Amino acid sequence: MPELEPGVLRAALERIAEAGVQRARAGLELLAVEVEDQARITAHNGEHSYGTPTPARPGEGPAKISGTLLDSIGHNEIAPSPEGWSTKVGPRTGYTPPYGGRRRTPAHMYGYYLETGDHGITYPWLKPAADTAAKSAALLFAKAFNETDWA
Repeated sequence: MPELEPGVLRAALERIAEAGVQRARAGLELLAVEVEDQARITAHNGEHSYGTPTPARPGEGPAKISGTLLDSIGHNEIAPSPEGWSTKVGPRTGYTPPYGGRRRTPAHMYGYYLETGDHGITYPWLKPAADTAAKSAALLFAKAFNETDWA
């Protein structure tokens, strides 16, 4: 059996390790998009006009008024962290509904109020979305790691 040249095995293992790191990032991207998709579902529990009673029941996701909360849902750039990779999914800043006069509440703030009940009754939408998406996390990461061209 022929011997490997010095450094050949080390270089191959380094390429495989780096591919694994990038696959983990790709898996997190798939998971973040899945949480976003689920959040858009749980944050749309019926519809009503501004100033009218909501058809949503407390403890369930909120009803859509303008769609601003739905439009604001996204995730930030996936970045390295001490644990590997990280990202945050939720309402992004810069989205304000077209109603409410001069005191319009930005979507990232009223999304928080709905989720936590900070201003009264809770209409959770993000945690249930994350819980649902977490059930498919293993499949999403398997998809990212099962692609070809490892080294």
